[in-house]
Amino acid sequence: MAQVELILLQRVDKLGQMGDVVHVKPGYARNFLLPQKRALRANKANLARFEEQKAHLAAENIKRREEAERLAERMAGLSVVIIRQAGESGGLYGSVSSRDIAEVVSAGGLSIGRQQVVLGHPIKTLGLSKVHVVLHPEVVLDVTVNVARSAEEAEKQTRGEAVGRAAAEEAEAEIPEDPFAPDAQPDVP
Repeated sequence: MAQVELILLQRVDKLGQMGDVVHVKPGYARNFLLPQKRALRANKANLARFEEQKAHLAAENIKRREEAERLAERMAGLSVVIIRQAGESGGLYGSVSSRDIAEVVSAGGLSIGRQQVVLGHPIKTLGLSKVHVVLHPEVVLDVTVNVARSAEEAEKQTRGEAVGRAAAEEAEAEIPEDPFAPDAQPDVP
C-alpha cells in the first residue's frame, strides 16, 4: 500500500518530532493527523510555508509546553474518586472509561478532554488505578483513580485497607471458633 508523506507540526508519539518528514498510511493521515492539524502534506509549497513559520511554531510549542508543565506541577498527586456499583467479588457492573475519568477530573478543576486520558484498558474492578493524562505531547500527569462502591469504601481504599471479598475473608479469619458448634473440640483438662 502506498504511503503518504507528511510534515509534522508537533511531536507525535512513536512517529517523530516537529518538522520531521514522515511516511504514514493514508488512513492515519486522512483520519487523524491532518484533521487534528498535527501534520501537513509534504509538497514544495507546504515545505516552504513550514520553513517560514518554523520559528513561530517552535515558540508557540514551547509556550504551550511551559503552561502544561506549570499545570502538571500544580496538579501533581491528583486523586479522584469514582463511585460505581459492583458485585461481591469487586467486579464492576460495566467499566470506567476515559470519558468517565475526564468528567470527574474536569469537575475537580482540571479541564481535560477524554482524548487526553490514556487507558491501557478499561477499569473493570474496584480499587486504585494509575492513569496518564497527556497535557502536552511532552508533559504527562499521573492521576490516581479510586473506584469504589461508596465514599466510605473509597476512604478505606485510600488508607490501604482491604475492601470487598478480601475484607470479608479477613473478617472470617478473625471470628473466634464457636464452642457450641457440633464439630468443636471440647476443652478437656
